[in-house]
Amino acid sequence: MTDWLRGEVVELKRWTGNLYSLRVDAQVQPFRAGQFNRLALDVDGERIGRPYSYVNPPDSSPLDFYFITVPDGPLTRRLIDLRPGDGVWLMPRAQGYFTLDEVRDADTLWLLATGTAIGPFLSILRTDEPWRRFGNVVLVHAVRTAPELAYGEVIDEIARAHPQRFRFIPFVSREYTDFALPGRIPQAITSGALELAAGLPLDAETSQVMICGNPDMVRDTSNVLIERGMKKNRRREPGHITTENYW
Repeated sequence: MTDWLRGEVVELKRWTGNLYSLRVDAQVQPFRAGQFNRLALDVDGERIGRPYSYVNPPDSSPLDFYFITVPDGPLTRRLIDLRPGDGVWLMPRAQGYFTLDEVRDADTLWLLATGTAIGPFLSILRTDEPWRRFGNVVLVHAVRTAPELAYGEVIDEIARAHPQRFRFIPFVSREYTDFALPGRIPQAITSGALELAAGLPLDAETSQVMICGNPDMVRDTSNVLIERGMKKNRRREPGHITTENYW
């Protein structure tokens, strides 16, 4: 039990029928934007925990976690019953390497996310680091329906703070909108639609790409970029593509 600390729920925000943000006060250790913690509850004498990325930037409060409910999931169906003042367990120290420490400088930083995987990117974008190290930043968020485009106010704040350097490109795959690109991210790269929307090239000479989302999107997008001459980023062999499955 000493490996856990108790947090107190500040807010549970419901975005759609199965998308929620849980905001928690807890004295966790300092973390790097892009890292994750674990949320846990005691259920029938067992502590059940799952990893969730920080949406909030470091040195801010409350802690913010964005998640989707899992049918019959032992944790998420209980998280959504929490109310302000209720307790939830967290790990004192963050984990994960999906941070800008692993990414080289470039003209453009591309952040490609599906669903709740936008969370770590919103943490990263609310630090100074991307704006010191990259000339432009493109945030891509792919969802099925328009109401799933959460955190619009946060994205608008980022856009206002960096109006000449930040681009937000939403994708909506299962309904028509007059503002979002249709379909999937890999196909939009192949067709050139993503670069056209951003007004920037996506290539090995100018770009670093961070990809976070469901494994199919991560794999397919990586393969499309590799076909363009880009390489996966490894510590001993720096490249252009940094990935994290988020499922």
